[in-house]
Parts: sequence; structure tokens; C-alpha cells
Amino acid sequence: GDWTLRLLCLTLAVTPLRTWFAQPAWARFRRMLGLFAFFYASLHFLAYSAFDMGFVWPDIAADIVKRPFILVGFCALVLMLPLAATSFNRAIRALGAARWQALHRLVYGVALLGILHFFWMRASKHRFGEVALYAAILAVLLGWRVWKAMGTRWTAGSR
Repeated sequence: GDWTLRLLCLTLAVTPLRTWFAQPAWARFRRMLGLFAFFYASLHFLAYSAFDMGFVWPDIAADIVKRPFILVGFCALVLMLPLAATSFNRAIRALGAARWQALHRLVYGVALLGILHFFWMRASKHRFGEVALYAAILAVLLGWRVWKAMGTRWTAGSR
């Protein structure tokens, strides 16, 4: 789970970093990082399913419904499925760039669900330091996007 959150943050950091450092070539790493995040989220779910639940699917389903942090993590994984499934050039062409981009905005919700999952998991142990760090990183990355979007709208509206 930790690596999933790290990779999600790195994936979301690519655009601001390539802008700040004037390195447009860095964009090519975003897809790979996102797919690695999905891979680690899938491994995390498989490890939970195997080691915690013994692959007893009715028990897994009951646990997902019973424990909110498991439900939130599972929802994040489910939302990552269409992102991973459409992370290749042919899917972009098939969906059209605008629809593909709209679909891939789900990554922001996935990241927020990931933080919430992590927070609830750590809350039982009263260990919030890492959660605060990831939340701060995510807040900066999402805040940068909002700032850029608002600046673009204000600039476009003032012309």
C-alpha cells in the first residue's frame, strides 16, 4: 500500500515537475508510474486477500462492507482499473482525447481515497506522521493544478 501511494504521488508530480524544470520529456514517465501504482495496488489487494483473508471471497466481501478503510481502499483499486485498462495509445484514439482525459481525471479521486484509506488504517495505531506527509504532498500537487486551471480561466476570460 505504501508504494502505491508513493507512486500515485510521483505520477501526479510529473506534470508540475516537468513544468517547473522545463523538462517536457519527463511526461513519458507518467504512464509507467501510473501503471506501477496500479500494479502495487493490485499486489496490496492480493496480499490482503491471501495473507489476511486466505482467499475466502465471501469473507473478503464481508470485510470490505464491514470496515470502512477496506471499502475505501477497494474503491480506489476499482477506480484504477479503467485507468490502467485505457493507458495505451489505442485506447486514447478509441475514446478520443477529451473523453480519455476526463476518464483519467479519476486519478485525483483515487489519490484522495488512498490518503483516506491510509489515514483510517493508521488511526488505529495513532500514527499520523506519514499520513500528514502524503496529505501535504497531495495538497500541494492538487493545489498547483487548481491554481493553474484558475489562472488559465482568468487569463482566458480577461481577453
